[in-house]
Amino acid sequence: MTLLQLNGVRKSFGATQALAGVDLEVRKGEVHALIGENGAGKSTLLNILSGTFTPDTGNMRFEDQEYAPADPEAARSHGIAHIHQELSLCPHLSVAENILLGAEPARRGWLDQQALQQRALEVLRDFEQPAIRPDGQVADLPLAARQVVEISRALAQNPKLILMDEPTSCLQRSDVDRLFTSIRHLRDAGISVIYISHFLEEVREVCDRFTVLRDGASVLAGALKDVPDSKIIHSMVGRSVDSMYPQRSPAPTKEPLLEVRHLSSQPAVREASFQLYRGEVLGIAGLIGSGRTEMLRSLLGLLPATTGEIILGKDSLSAAKSRSRLHWLRARGVGYLSEDRKGEGLALTLSIADNVTMTNFSSCSRWSWIDLELQARQTGSWLKRLGVKTKGPEARVVTLSGGNQQKIAMVRILHQGASIILLDEPTRGVDVGSKAQIYEAIGAMAASGKSVLMVSSYLPELFGICDRLAVMVRGVLSPARPIGEWTPESVLETAIGSSSDSAGEAGLQA
Repeated sequence: MTLLQLNGVRKSFGATQALAGVDLEVRKGEVHALIGENGAGKSTLLNILSGTFTPDTGNMRFEDQEYAPADPEAARSHGIAHIHQELSLCPHLSVAENILLGAEPARRGWLDQQALQQRALEVLRDFEQPAIRPDGQVADLPLAARQVVEISRALAQNPKLILMDEPTSCLQRSDVDRLFTSIRHLRDAGISVIYISHFLEEVREVCDRFTVLRDGASVLAGALKDVPDSKIIHSMVGRSVDSMYPQRSPAPTKEPLLEVRHLSSQPAVREASFQLYRGEVLGIAGLIGSGRTEMLRSLLGLLPATTGEIILGKDSLSAAKSRSRLHWLRARGVGYLSEDRKGEGLALTLSIADNVTMTNFSSCSRWSWIDLELQARQTGSWLKRLGVKTKGPEARVVTLSGGNQQKIAMVRILHQGASIILLDEPTRGVDVGSKAQIYEAIGAMAASGKSVLMVSSYLPELFGICDRLAVMVRGVLSPARPIGEWTPESVLETAIGSSSDSAGEAGLQA
C-alpha cells in the first residue's frame, strides 16, 4: 500500500533550481533510502515534505489524499516527523523538554513534570544511554548525545512517516545499531521511514527500496537487493567512480615533521605521543568520547594541556606552559579542520572567497588591500579542483549544501599552504563523489611532501587512505603501526579495550 506519492515536484530559490522534477513512492511500513550527491536536492525535498518549504509545482499525496502542508505543524498533524541533518534542539531546555517539545503532557493546564520525565525515559530506553538524563540540560551534552535526543524527539511523536536526514553522522557504531533496531521496530509496526545517508553499507543494512536524485531530479529507483553499488554510484554522479581511494606510494622517508610527546589534557586526554612523517597520512581511530578530538584541540591550544611537548623541526614548545600554541603552530605551517564546520570551520555569512582566503589574505592583497579580482581567481581555481557546486566565489557559504560547505573548509587549508594538516572527520556529511575528491586531495597533499593527520570514525576511509594508524581509547593513544598490521577487527578490539595485546600497548587496564 502506497503511503506517500510525489509526481513532478519542483522547487527553485531565485535563479537556483533545487528540485527539477522528483517522482517518489514510499510504501506503508518500508524504509526508503533517498540517495544523491550533496546539492542533489535531498534535504530540500524533506523540507517540502515537513512543511518548511512549499513546492513550486508538482503533486503530492499522503494516505491517498492530496498533501500540501502550510507549515511544519500541519505536517506533524498528518503524522510526519523530521530529523534534521543540522540539530534543531533548544540547548537551554532539558532533554525531556526537547523530546516532548510542542507535545508536553499537561494536567489541569499545568505542565505534568512527572509524565514528561516518564515519557522521555521511555523513548530514551531504546538507546541505552544512562548519561542522557531526562532532567539534564541539552547544552551539557556532547554532539553525539544531542543527536540521540534529536532522534528521540521524532520517535516521541508516534509518527506515520519519519524523515531521517543523516541521522547517524555523529553516532558511534553501538548507537547506530540501536537506531537501526528502532527503525526495524518502526517498520514492523507499519511506520515508514525516508532515510538519507551517504554510507551505502548503512542503506543496504536498514533500507528496503531507494530513489536516487541527481541535479534535483529522480533518476533511478527500485529494490536495493536488485541493484549493485556501482549502478547506484553511477546514477548519483553521472559517471563511473572506479576507486574511492587514490593509488599512493609509501612515504619516502621517516623524517618527522611533527612530534608530540606525552601530551595530556585531563580528564579527556591522559597520554598521547606520536610522530608525523613527511609525506604520510596518519590515521587516528577510536570511539566517540575516546579523546580523539580533545587530543587535537589540546595540541592546538584550543583546550588547556596538562603536560606535553610539541616539536616542529628544530623548534619545540611546552604545551602545558604555552597558551598561544595555535598562533605558534600556524606560523610554522600547521593547518586544522574542525569537525564542527558550521560552528568553527566556516564564517557562514561571508562569501566563499573570504572563507577560502581568510587564513592567507597575503596571497591576494596589495599594500594591505585585498585585490578582489585576484581573490576571486584564486578561489575559482580551488572550487574547480574540488568540484564545489556554487554560483561563484562571491556567493555566501550559508547558501551551499552541507557537503559543499565541507569542501570549502578543506579548500581553505589547501589555500593556506600548510605543510602539516590536522583533519577531524574531514568527510562527515559528504556524498560518495565528493568523498573521492577529498581523498584525492589528501593523497595529493601527501604526495607533495605534506603530512596529514586524520581523525575519523569511518574505518573504510582510514584503511583506504592512511599509511599508519593509531587508536585512541579512554584518553590514551596507542603506538602507530603500518596500516597493513591492522584489521578492522583489531582496531575495534583496541578501541573498546578488549584485546589484551593492544590494550597493553596502549597502557590500558584490561
